[in-house]
Amino acid sequence: MSIHISQIDKTYGYKGHGHTRALEPIDLDIHDGELIGLLGPSGSGKTTLLRIVAGLEQADGGSIHFGERDVTHVHVRDRRIGFVFQHYALFRHMSVFDNVAFGLTAMPRAQRPSSGEIRTRVMQLLEMVRLQDFAERFPAQLSGGQQQRVSLARALALKPDVLLLDEPFGALDAKVRQELRRWLRHLHEELHFTSLFVTHDQEEALELSDRVVVMSNGRVEQIATPDTLYRQPANRFVFEFLGDVNRLEGDIEEEVLTCGNARVAVPGVENGRQELLLRPHEIRLDEQPNARAHLPVSVTAVVPVGAEVRIELEADWLGEPWLATISHADFERLAITRGKRLFAQPSRLHRFDTPRPQTLAPLSVS
Repeated sequence: MSIHISQIDKTYGYKGHGHTRALEPIDLDIHDGELIGLLGPSGSGKTTLLRIVAGLEQADGGSIHFGERDVTHVHVRDRRIGFVFQHYALFRHMSVFDNVAFGLTAMPRAQRPSSGEIRTRVMQLLEMVRLQDFAERFPAQLSGGQQQRVSLARALALKPDVLLLDEPFGALDAKVRQELRRWLRHLHEELHFTSLFVTHDQEEALELSDRVVVMSNGRVEQIATPDTLYRQPANRFVFEFLGDVNRLEGDIEEEVLTCGNARVAVPGVENGRQELLLRPHEIRLDEQPNARAHLPVSVTAVVPVGAEVRIELEADWLGEPWLATISHADFERLAITRGKRLFAQPSRLHRFDTPRPQTLAPLSVS
C-alpha cells in the first residue's frame, strides 16, 4: 500500500495565546512495501507527522492517501493501520495469546472471524515473532524485547494496510535493540508491508530504512537512501546530525588553511576565514607531519569499539576536541597511549557555506 502525503502542516496553540508551528507543509511519497524512517531530534515534528498519518491527530491542511483512498478525514479505526508504541501498551491482565487476538475478537460480529480462524491467525503470528511457546504467559512474565514482539504481532493481526511505529525500540537496552532491528528488517522483507517508523537514533534509521526522512523544526531536510544520506548530505544540519563531526576553522590564503601553528592544504577553497568539517574516519594519525598537513595533536582518551579504536584528540589550535577512528592495526603500529603526541592528516574536508555542499578533493596523506 503506497502512502501519498501532500502539503500536510500543523500548528499548535490558540488565537491570542501564541502558537507553535509543528509542521511546515510537507510532501512525502512512500512506495508500496517501503520501510521509511522518520529521523530527527526532539521537536523536529516526526512524531506529529506519524500521528497525523495514523489519524490520531488532524492536520491543519493538506491531504493523505493510502493508495487511491483519501484518508485525510477518515477516523483512525477505519484507516486500517497497525500502530506499535514505544512502551508496548499491552493489556497486563491478558495472556500473550489474548493480547494478539484482541483486535480480532473486538471486530463487529458480522466481520469477526470464527474462533478457529482467530486461533490459527494468532498462532501463526506468534510463530512468526518466535513466541509460540509463550502464548499463555502474561506480559509481566516477558522481557522487554519479547513484549515489543507481542505488540508488533498484535498490530499485524488485523492485516493492516500500513504499519506505523513510534520509537519502537526506545525503551530497550542496546543489545536487544540491535537484535530486534535485525529481526524487524527480516520480517519486513518476508511480509513486504508498508511501514513508517519514528526514531532519533541515527544508526537505527540507517540500518532499518529503505529511505530516511531527516526532519528539523517541522521541515524535511532531506529524503534519501541511507548510503546517499551519509555520503551526499543536502546541508550542514544533515551532515552534523548523522554521526560525529570534527570542525576545523582558520584563515585560508593561497589554498592553505592556518590556525596557530597548524596548517593544512585545502585545494579549491578561496581566501578568507572558513570552517571546514570532517568525520572521525576521515582522519589518519601518524608520528610525523607531511607536506600537505601539519596538525599536531595529543591523545586524551582511547576507546576500543568493535573493529575500530576511537581516539580523542586535543590541541591548542582546536576549538574543541577531535575524534578519530582508526584500525586496530594502526593503533598497534603507533603504540598509542594517553598523552602521546601525534599528527592528524585529513583525507577529506567538507564545507557548507556555499550554495551547494562541497566535499573537497581527496587530500594526499602520503
